[in-house]
Amino acid sequence: MSAPRYAVVVPSLGRPSLRVLLDALAAATGPRPEWLVVVDDRATPGETPVVDVRDLPDDIAGHVLVLHGGGRGPAAARNTGWRAVPADVDWIAFLDDDVLVGPDWCAALAADLAAADRHGLAASQAEIDVPLPADRRPTDWERGTAGLSGAWWITADMAYRRDALVAVDGFDERFPRAFREDADLALRVQDTGRRLVVGRRHTTHPVRPTGRWTSLRQQRGNADDVLMVRVHGRLWADRAGATTGRRPRHVAITAAGLLALTTRSRVAAAVWAAGTAEFAWARIAPGPRDRAEVTTMLATSLAIPPAATWWWLRALLRRTPPRPVAEAAEAKALLVDRDGTLVVDVPYNGDPDRVQPLPGAVEAVHAARAAGLPVGVVTNQSGLARGAFDEAQLAAVHARVEELFGAFDAWSVCPHGPEDGCACRKPAPGSVRAAAETLGVEPQDCVLVGDIGADVQAARAAGARSVLVPTAVTRTAEVAAAPVVARDLQTAVATVLGGRS
Repeated sequence: MSAPRYAVVVPSLGRPSLRVLLDALAAATGPRPEWLVVVDDRATPGETPVVDVRDLPDDIAGHVLVLHGGGRGPAAARNTGWRAVPADVDWIAFLDDDVLVGPDWCAALAADLAAADRHGLAASQAEIDVPLPADRRPTDWERGTAGLSGAWWITADMAYRRDALVAVDGFDERFPRAFREDADLALRVQDTGRRLVVGRRHTTHPVRPTGRWTSLRQQRGNADDVLMVRVHGRLWADRAGATTGRRPRHVAITAAGLLALTTRSRVAAAVWAAGTAEFAWARIAPGPRDRAEVTTMLATSLAIPPAATWWWLRALLRRTPPRPVAEAAEAKALLVDRDGTLVVDVPYNGDPDRVQPLPGAVEAVHAARAAGLPVGVVTNQSGLARGAFDEAQLAAVHARVEELFGAFDAWSVCPHGPEDGCACRKPAPGSVRAAAETLGVEPQDCVLVGDIGADVQAARAAGARSVLVPTAVTRTAEVAAAPVVARDLQTAVATVLGGRS
């Protein structure tokens, strides 16, 4: 029996731990993932890509994609990731970017997925190991992270069958934080009658460094608990094996503090002081009790009860928005840059004998045609304006390209130089729009695949989508800014075809 086909999806904000995870994946033994999808969930990509596909080991995956999530949170990022995977991949394995898979993780995952298939299960979770310091007591943050080792259905390492994700439309993007979005998905999948199981594979979740105010920022999760109640009822925590923490006590402490401030009641002040002291000691007692930890615990224990109460009441008094519905964007045409994407880039080439297809490019174009996509070429050829070659030589080069790839459905060629100020030279949108018109489709129904930022910018200006396939000439900032980055043209085309119904 063949191993289950799976993809790996990793949302990331660009933490250094991402590269450690990818290196561990590359070194792991067992059946390789069909796809590795990294979703850059920074609101603004910046000058440095979250991961550069050119730097990844060759054996890390058959297909590598880097997508931009737009900073909408891990639920939306994971949806972006799994929906980009072609429909013939049965399983989606979600990993957090700060976990560390073991040396046999691929083999262990394949065994877990095969077992899940045999029993008709919808999902398989890894056993999560959280290493704690052996030479001292753990801090409050370390103890909180250690709680992941017993949590149910967390996406630190969780694999779902694709059909189970499709049935519930994936993650609920109303959960904007890395909190409760995994429990919500698990409960909705279980509501369809499917079962989830903990597999035999192990994944390590190291305790990452954090700031002293992290516990205070985490109180925003109280708003997500309100959404969980509204979606799944008051008993959701029992079903999910979760706890809502000390919120009732936080509300009581906050109420006592407000009463003491407004009425100067000594009783209320005593209740507030006693509750705050008990909370602080409950956090300090099990820890290392060094000066830094005690100071942090005292400061945050004063602030957490009102913060938790604020976020809970704020969500409670607000109307829950309807869940957004995913809209699939189907491509009706494929546009491809010539030099550096279809064929080896030979500057100002007017010699058909020097035309050489890039590895896998011919197969990629044939795959698009076999799927019924018309294929056009969009290319800047300023060598014509510069006198590096004439129109007859350009025609001969294009005839050779078609001899290798087959006849294209459209050629959109800009013959101008950068100084001419034309509307057709990429990054201007004219050539993209002209190709779309020739193919009889709207620009927004096209996907342009190219190797530099000008291709991406031209597609954006025309209203089309784009995939960047970086080469040695692609600048790092261009990789960071591209909405979709594929390792090669075959991967780019497979991605485009994966979005078609």
